Amino acid sequence: MSLAPTTLEPQTATDGDEAEGRRRVAPRRSVRTILGPPLCVLALVLVLWYAVSYLLLTPQRRFLLPPPQSVIAGGFLTWSNFGQILTSLGFTARTAALGFFLATIIGMGLAVVMSQAKWVERALYPYTVFLQTVPILAVVPLIGFAFGFNFGSRVLVCVLIALFPIITNTLFGLLSVDDGLHDLFTLQGVSRRRRLWSLQLPAALPNIFTGLRISAGLSVIGAVVGDFFFQQGQPGLASLFHAGAPTS
Repeated sequence: MSLAPTTLEPQTATDGDEAEGRRRVAPRRSVRTILGPPLCVLALVLVLWYAVSYLLLTPQRRFLLPPPQSVIAGGFLTWSNFGQILTSLGFTARTAALGFFLATIIGMGLAVVMSQAKWVERALYPYTVFLQTVPILAVVPLIGFAFGFNFGSRVLVCVLIALFPIITNTLFGLLSVDDGLHDLFTLQGVSRRRRLWSLQLPAALPNIFTGLRISAGLSVIGAVVGDFFFQQGQPGLASLFHAGAPTS
């Protein structure tokens, strides 16, 4: 019995040293694991970029894909060009943000209304599907001629392109609540408004956030499409590069 402490102490000390060593190595391994793959992909992209720019393109056609140092020097190190890029980026970002906000309000409102009455869903849902099937590039010129080539028309393009995912995902989440929970609320005599607020909306949150994630990207696409086609008024990011304003 007297030998037990002497035999356990070196083992405990060794285990403590090994644990301390693992704690010291773990952060370095985690940093290497996190930063290693993205940096490798970045290096591969740069190699391919240089190869296409210098090996596949002649000097006369190199403007199609300038090398990275030319892009950095002309776009970011030249203040006149960089200032124009920042101004146009801010305008495009405001357009996308406002369009996404309006699409969220309108889409969730329509989904809530359709979830409360079947006849409303049957009346409105086919038009939302039709809105999704219409090619946005064919509608953008008509919007410009009808409402003018201004900020409001660009926001309208963002709303049209970002509306459908919010409606469909929110409506699916509101209608997919378990029937047993609906029966429980019915037995308790809960009102329709309380049922919507306390049962359907919380259950639909995963679907709502899925629709918001999809529509956030689509609103940016709508802003860029509007900038590209609406060449009048304040230039956005797409129209700025389409016009070739930033020059090195």
